Amino acid sequence: MPETSRRGLLFGTAAVSAGALLTACTSNEPKNSTPATNNVPAADDKPGTPVTIGFAGPQADHGWLNAINVNAKQRAEKYSEVTLEITEGSNDTAVQIGQIQTLINKKVDVLVILPADGKALTQVGLQAMKAGIPVINLDRIFASPQAYRCWIGGDNYGMGLNAGRFIGERLKDKPNAKVVELAGMDNLELTKQRTQGFDDALKNYPNIKKVARQAAEFTVESGQAKMAQLLQAQGTFDALWNHDDDQGVGALRAIQQAGRSEFLMVGGAGAKSAMDAIKADNSVLKATVLYPPTMAATAIDLARALGQKKGVSGMSELEIPASVTLYSAVVTKENVDEYLPTGFS
Repeated sequence: MPETSRRGLLFGTAAVSAGALLTACTSNEPKNSTPATNNVPAADDKPGTPVTIGFAGPQADHGWLNAINVNAKQRAEKYSEVTLEITEGSNDTAVQIGQIQTLINKKVDVLVILPADGKALTQVGLQAMKAGIPVINLDRIFASPQAYRCWIGGDNYGMGLNAGRFIGERLKDKPNAKVVELAGMDNLELTKQRTQGFDDALKNYPNIKKVARQAAEFTVESGQAKMAQLLQAQGTFDALWNHDDDQGVGALRAIQQAGRSEFLMVGGAGAKSAMDAIKADNSVLKATVLYPPTMAATAIDLARALGQKKGVSGMSELEIPASVTLYSAVVTKENVDEYLPTGFS
């Protein structure tokens, strides 16, 4: 499957947590507080200058990508002065470029772009910036920093790192522990980053060995097929790191069909189905590492602040940050209630 496909965007989950940044972007200062810099106009919930935000993303035919669109729309609806011009979305880079050019011609105030292919859409990002329209580059990064004003996205290396740490701590006292990995699409850099983070974490646990790795395609069907192959090839093992909760639905089906339960499973992204299973605690799935789609809501907050020429509440700077990397929190039975509202279908 080509990298420009929708599934290639699943980098994939809150450096600044998603929740913390959303609060920072939108909450008002307490009345009795003294701002760190009195002359900094900070974004808050009060209506300000009207802002038209253009939002262009890929086709939302996957749970995480649909959640991206939902988060953007719901956040924009919160602000009476924000108008959201959202494109239909396409996995065809030429089509998406055309959609963005239409938004440029409409002279929107700010653009939020989740490109189907960051490299392929770099030129249209540059075009917008040259036209005086600041760009929030969401998740898949453009090839040139001149093509965007701010990048916001998840931490793929951190996903693997935190999955490995969770598994490592659970197995640190087990001699000759074995783990397997159900990865995403191997032609994607994000998959390599998730694997690298996982491998680096396991280096701290010399008693643990990764005995198998299989790449899937971020779909339920591929997750089921590839997990079945892993189970057939491997005898007993102690843990599974699965890169994506959508393919994890298929993986769990294969595990149940094989009657296997001797290991623990860690998922990735933060689907509601995964969180429900973690809370029920009736399967091998014990945790999922977030790749938060709430980044789209944060992108709307930052775009609004840009359009109104404001900074971010809670920060002293006059401008919004140049980049924001979301934290890959680990959701377990102990904290799942806290994260359930962010789970996506």
